[in-house]
Amino acid sequence: MVNFVDLPLDLLPVIIQHLTLPWHLYQLCLVDKNFNRFSTPKLYERISVYSWHKHGKEKIVLLFHSLSRYPLVAQHVRRLELRDFPKFFKIAEEADTMDLVARGLKNCINLRSCTWTRDGSLNSQILDALQCSLQELEINGHDAGHYDPQLLLRFVDLRKISLIMPSSSVISVLHPWLQRTGSSITSLTIICKTSPILTNAKLELLAPYLPRLEHFHLTGCSKVTHEGIESILSANEDGIVSLGLEGLSPNFDASQFRSYCTRTHALRRLHTITLAVNQQTLLKTWMNEIAALLPASVPLKTLQVYSSGAFIEESPVTDRLWSNLILAHQDRLTRFSIHRMLINLDVIEGICRQCTRLEELFIVIEQGSLGKLTACLSFAPNLRVVHINYPLEADQGENIIPVLPESDALEIVERCNSSIMQFGCNTRVWQVKREIVLDQHGVPVRIKRRLMRYEGLDIPEPFLVVRT
Repeated sequence: MVNFVDLPLDLLPVIIQHLTLPWHLYQLCLVDKNFNRFSTPKLYERISVYSWHKHGKEKIVLLFHSLSRYPLVAQHVRRLELRDFPKFFKIAEEADTMDLVARGLKNCINLRSCTWTRDGSLNSQILDALQCSLQELEINGHDAGHYDPQLLLRFVDLRKISLIMPSSSVISVLHPWLQRTGSSITSLTIICKTSPILTNAKLELLAPYLPRLEHFHLTGCSKVTHEGIESILSANEDGIVSLGLEGLSPNFDASQFRSYCTRTHALRRLHTITLAVNQQTLLKTWMNEIAALLPASVPLKTLQVYSSGAFIEESPVTDRLWSNLILAHQDRLTRFSIHRMLINLDVIEGICRQCTRLEELFIVIEQGSLGKLTACLSFAPNLRVVHINYPLEADQGENIIPVLPESDALEIVERCNSSIMQFGCNTRVWQVKREIVLDQHGVPVRIKRRLMRYEGLDIPEPFLVVRT
C-alpha cells in the first residue's frame, strides 16, 4: 500500500492549489517541512479581511506583526484585501501600530493588488509604504485630510484603479494621475452614493489617457450623462469589454447613447454590461432602447440589470425585453442577473431552455412560485450558481426577510443538473457538496448532494450587484 507521504513532491502544489480556506492551509503548514514549503506561499498569497469577520480588526494588527517581523513570509503576499481596519487606537498605541503596518507593507515586495476601503482608515503613511509596482489599487477616495491625494501619483504602472466615495481632491488628481499611468490602465471604477463631483467635462479630460480601457464602471455619478460615457468610449482603441452604468444623471439619454454605439460599433467587444433603471425613467422607452443597444452583433455573455429605486413588477414591457435579449444572445449568455424586478416564470423557463451555456442565474420570484421554478431550473444543463430573492411587500419592515429552510433549498438543488455548485435565497448562500453513498458491501451506488455554508473568499455575487 502506498502512503500519502510516498507521493511525489511535484503533486503537492497541485493538490494544495484546490484548497482555499486559510484554516485548511494553516493545518497543512504544520504537517512537515515539505508541506510547509508548499502551503505557506498559498496561505499568504491572498489575504482578505471583511467587516463581518470575527475579531477582524484584532487579527489585522496580528497580521502586520507577522508581516513586519518575517520578510520571507511577507514576500508571498500578492493580493491584500482589507475591507475593514481599525480606525481608532489609544493615543499611545497609534504611532507604533502605524509604524508596524508600514514595515509590514514594505516587506510585501511582491504585492500586486491592494484593496483598502474602510472610510477614514487609509493614511499617507500607508500609501507611502505601498509598493509602487502595484498593478491594482482599490481605495476609499474620501481622503478628508487622512492622506495626501498627491501620493497617488506614485503608482504609475497600474492596470486597475477603483475609487470608492472619492472626494473632489481625489477626483482632481485623476487627470495628472492618468497622464502618468493611463496607457496601462485597463479597468477604471468609480463608486459613489450620489455625487456631482464627476462630470462630463472631467471625463472628456480623462478620455485621451485611457486608450486601452476594457472595463469601465460608474456608480452614483449624478452629473454624468451619455455624453461623458461617449467621450470615454470614443478614445478607446480596441472596444470596451465590460461596462457598468449605475445611478447616473436623470438626463442620460438612452436613445442618443444607443445611436452613438450603433454608429461607431463601440460595443463590438462587449461581453458584460450592468445597468440600473431609476424611477424617473419612462420604463417602456428605456426597455426598448436597451434591447436596441444590445443586438445579436454584440457578443454579450453577462447581463446584469436592476432597479435603483422602487421595485418593478413583472409586466409585458419587461417580459418583452428579457425575451428579446434571450433570443439575441442565447448562444453566448453565461450569466443572467436581474434584481428588484419581478420576472415571469415563462421567461425564466425560456432562459433555462434556450441559453444552453448559462452558468449563473440571479432572479426575483414570488415566494409561492418555488415549485414551478424548480421545474424550470432542471432544463439548464450547465447551471452552477442560482440565487433567488423574494419581492418585499411595501408594508414589510426592512429587517423582515423570509428565510428558506435548508430542506427546501436542498429539494430545489436536487432537481438541478449535476453542474450546480452554489445556491442562495435572500440573505443565505450555500455551497453544494457531494458525498459518495456506499452499499453494505462498500460499493459506490450513488452520489448524494448536501448543502454547506458558503466558504468562498469572495463576496457572493448577489450581494455585489445592487449598489445604488
